[in-house]
Amino acid sequence: MSDLQQSNVMLICTDHWSGLLTRPGGHPVVMTPTLEQFARNGVTFSNAYSACPSCIPARRTLMTGMNARSHGDRVFKETEPFPEAPTMAQCFRDAGYQAYAVGKLHVYPQRDRIGFDDVLLEEQGRRHLEGRADDYELFLAEHGYSGMENAGGMAHNDFLARPWHLPERFHPVNWAVREMCRTIRRRDRRKPGFWYLSFSAPHPPLVPLQEYLDLYRDIDINPPASGNWSADPEQLPYPLQVRNASVLTNAPAHEQELARRAFYATLTHIDHQIRLLVGFLHEEGLLRNTIVIFTSDHGHMIGEHGLWCMMPFFEMSAKIPLMIIPPAGEDRFPAGEEDGRLAEFGDIMPTLLDMCGLPIPETVDGMSLWSDASREHLYGEHFEGEMAMRMLRSGRFKLLYYATGNHFQLFDIETDPQETTDLAPDPAYAGEVARLNGLLIEHLYGDDLAWIKDGELVGLPEKPAPSKENRTFSNQRGLRFI
Repeated sequence: MSDLQQSNVMLICTDHWSGLLTRPGGHPVVMTPTLEQFARNGVTFSNAYSACPSCIPARRTLMTGMNARSHGDRVFKETEPFPEAPTMAQCFRDAGYQAYAVGKLHVYPQRDRIGFDDVLLEEQGRRHLEGRADDYELFLAEHGYSGMENAGGMAHNDFLARPWHLPERFHPVNWAVREMCRTIRRRDRRKPGFWYLSFSAPHPPLVPLQEYLDLYRDIDINPPASGNWSADPEQLPYPLQVRNASVLTNAPAHEQELARRAFYATLTHIDHQIRLLVGFLHEEGLLRNTIVIFTSDHGHMIGEHGLWCMMPFFEMSAKIPLMIIPPAGEDRFPAGEEDGRLAEFGDIMPTLLDMCGLPIPETVDGMSLWSDASREHLYGEHFEGEMAMRMLRSGRFKLLYYATGNHFQLFDIETDPQETTDLAPDPAYAGEVARLNGLLIEHLYGDDLAWIKDGELVGLPEKPAPSKENRTFSNQRGLRFI
């Protein structure tokens, strides 16, 4: 067995981190020095997407390599058991690896280990499904902060912001890195490891450490993009109006800027903590023989085009960071290379198995990026019925489709990466819209087929957006008493 096949694997995943929000991704403000060094030491996939950009469907794809059609969730099914298919963790375990996870799994039941030897959970207090504290909450209780993780008062699905309210060592980002290092320290040194570090951050609650807010205090925060299609919120496609229910949607500019500043601060905090993990691997003598991957399940709009939501197929929401650093001396992924192939979250499982010389299960839909394979286009889907959103990326163009109102958008991603100009109404691009429309129709299935008449998309009737009533206050959580 080759050295590469004996390599450890360190998979680092975040939640809500857009591929546009890194220094390697060209962002003018966000400070991510660790990711810059990742890019220098490995390959960056500059056209990587989450094909169903929300937590549960995306993580089912990551851990099975299956697309939404295969694994059965394109609508965020919170109580849907994991599909009966080999998981990435199980494949590595079957090959003799130790497989451990720390952080967010977002599966049901919540303590389903999906093939890992063990999991230490930190899932932002998602007790509404099983009613039990996760491992991070138990940690706080053991140190005298029982039930205090939400005492800062921030929402779990909105972008209100304030500094972290407990000592630094109790921040969930710090806890996750410390517990992963501890897990690796306790490994059986005779076996390779498959380690999954899954941060809940930067998903709200948005509670950066004060020190990281201070790093951005004197920096001009770049204004959000605004397009020729997004000036009037009442003219947005129906699903976007429904999803855009944040308290920040019509907030004063200084509140919106604070949210973006706090979000950037959280990204830098995560970046710096990852350095500690890298340093630990280095001092344990593991770094040179470990495949390191950094990615995210999806992004978030964070005010771009006036939108404070995830799940749309705009670049800020659907594009993900994806960097792979091979072990030292392996030149198939040359240091500093940028790979422009269309890549998808579901490609990570077959890529890692392929790199380690392990068989790829027949259930996997993704392609190995370790091979020379490429795709001509990439299809994305989220929601069904009146909320349905679909995407087709091919070459430099991306077509977005909203079934309600039969609404199309077309963007030239190469010349307009912030998607400020919708080309769909321009007669000069009618041919491109028709071409991508035809490709998109080929991917439709189930109830989506009712949108087609005589080979053309007709969608669903237009309808007015509902009220912005939000009785849960964006999944606000409160004080708890363990």
